[in-house]
Amino acid sequence: MLDTYKLRSACSLPFVFDKKINTVGTSNADVPLADPGMYQLDITLRRGQSLAARDRGGTSDPYVKFKIGRKEVFRSKIIHKNLNPVWEEKACILVDHLREPLYIKVFDYDFGLQDDFMGSAFLDLTQLELNRSTDVTLPLKDPHYPDHDLGVILLSVILSPKEGEPRDVTMLMRKSWKRSSKFQTQSLRLSDQHRKSHLWRGIVSITLIEGRDLKAMDSNGLSDPYVKFRLGHQKYKSKIMPKTLNPQWREQFDFHLYEERGGIIDITAWDKDAGKRDDFIGRCQVDLSSLSREQTHKLELQLEEGEGHLVLLVTLTASATVSISDLSVNSLEDQKEREEILKRYSPLRIFHNLKDVGFLQVKVIRAEGLMAADMTGKSDPFCVVELNNDRLLTHTVYKNLSPEWNKVFTFNIKDIHSVLEVTVYDEDRDRSADFLGKVAIPLLSIQNGEQKAYVLKNKQLTGPTKGVIYLEIDVIFNAVKASLRTLIPKEQKYIEEENRLSKQLLLRNFIRMKRCVMVLINAAYYINSCFDWDSPPRSLAAFVVVEDMLEDEEEEDDKDDKDSEKKGFINKIYAIQEVCVSVQNILDEVASFGERIKNTFNWTVPFLSWLAIVALCMFTVILYFIPLRYIVLVWGINKFTKKLRSPYAIDNNELLDFLSRVPSDVQVVQYQELKPDPSHSPYKRKKNNLG
Repeated sequence: MLDTYKLRSACSLPFVFDKKINTVGTSNADVPLADPGMYQLDITLRRGQSLAARDRGGTSDPYVKFKIGRKEVFRSKIIHKNLNPVWEEKACILVDHLREPLYIKVFDYDFGLQDDFMGSAFLDLTQLELNRSTDVTLPLKDPHYPDHDLGVILLSVILSPKEGEPRDVTMLMRKSWKRSSKFQTQSLRLSDQHRKSHLWRGIVSITLIEGRDLKAMDSNGLSDPYVKFRLGHQKYKSKIMPKTLNPQWREQFDFHLYEERGGIIDITAWDKDAGKRDDFIGRCQVDLSSLSREQTHKLELQLEEGEGHLVLLVTLTASATVSISDLSVNSLEDQKEREEILKRYSPLRIFHNLKDVGFLQVKVIRAEGLMAADMTGKSDPFCVVELNNDRLLTHTVYKNLSPEWNKVFTFNIKDIHSVLEVTVYDEDRDRSADFLGKVAIPLLSIQNGEQKAYVLKNKQLTGPTKGVIYLEIDVIFNAVKASLRTLIPKEQKYIEEENRLSKQLLLRNFIRMKRCVMVLINAAYYINSCFDWDSPPRSLAAFVVVEDMLEDEEEEDDKDDKDSEKKGFINKIYAIQEVCVSVQNILDEVASFGERIKNTFNWTVPFLSWLAIVALCMFTVILYFIPLRYIVLVWGINKFTKKLRSPYAIDNNELLDFLSRVPSDVQVVQYQELKPDPSHSPYKRKKNNLG
């Protein structure tokens, strides 16, 4: 049944609630308006239909803003080149009162320019039924052109009273997407009423194998493809494969599965273009509810709105033991559970589930002397605990600079060389959370069962900021499994922000590096071709008329410079940024490689240095008993038959994988523990209290 309510749109036109469940109920329009902070509005931004075209190509790059009382409370992701975008994004908004409607505005994103308006609508909150999921269809209108059809936006909304104190709520997931000074915040909350609250129900392991017969997007008849994956708030971007229509990626990554029925993975393929927007190649989806568990599925997906196929391997597995509990109840203090954990990672269970290396328990006790982020001289701090791509949060303690959380987090360790990151934020209802401090703790440096005060550092982890946080951490792991896992590729942390550049790097590295490197490379190729006599006339000309050729080259360079001046300002900025990012990353990789070799011999990480010594000793013993030619023969047979035995195996180099676990000099500084003020010692505090 379809019930229609007369509510306000951008031009006082009605919009439609599509109710899937027909039950008797009344709206809350006649109910007295609640006290501030008494309502929670859960919104799912579904999709848009027949939106207005704002770009020259007849498409748009739409995104959506939600506003209440002139304050922006949510911003969606940008869907490029699509008039029927699918967002499927959730937002949890705390509403002080129902007098202010929810204002929805849609824009077309334009890099470097003012975004184009695509329409707006109002949602009258007083017309919503409490505790009822309602599907809403909002026709978009432009107040200046009320007769224009700008399409519709589809939402699902739930309005519920906010009962109890906010401190009783445990926040499970929050992530902010930022684009310059604009933002959006997504929060999912769950009551912490159980002994252990498992956050995700399973793991989705995805291997991107290859692409076949992709659409050519460049003038040379090829493309530079890469693929983006999205499951809920989780995102992953593959590496770029230059100049090919049949790319071989061989990349593996994991997503967390929160919904019991599965969920849908959105996949888009793109062509990388330097100096302008990337071209859209095609899209496809994977419905996880249709896949059986504990089984690897090979999927050949046809790209819609484009050409070609993507080949994936998808495996759904049961969730590892990741949980949140109160400080009064934790696994390691229960003798029976502790014995089970120790047995699980005993030396006798070396070959049982090699991915399960160990167990980590983190007690987040309290913080002291935090920075005041609010105008009242207080903060609303909450704590984020991260291990690779596993991310858990505490509840928020409001208006306090010395909060006590008293929470216990448990993680499964997949790599003993991972780094535990604990970050403290200030919650802000109207904008993204403010950073208060952070610590990074390598798992191998942890002393079990010791409560320590860690000095909070800045975002770059290069210096201290205000405040300390008290943690007690325990690590239990199988050393043999940890050693074997060292020789496979390191898990990529796919929620990190991309590197940004400074003006100095833009001017210095781009001009010097590009000119010097390109001149050397072009000169080397040209001289080599002359000596190889690839073109006899050119080789003769090289010896006879060198001077004239050089003059011609200068004229050609001048012509290229004139052509480059005609490029648009935005395209130049794009090109400069991309080249500088590449240069910066290459310099970092080269420097880090040398530093990691040095730190291996410096015993920066004793576990890795001992592992290298053991491996060399074993190789020496093998050489003593087995001739080198037989070892080389076996190695060659293994390499040549690897693709036959395992066609979809991910290529790796064990030596490089080992070195990737050794910290560079920059990481050594980031992981260095700062000495706290002696007055923050827990022992001294206790002694003073007794005195």
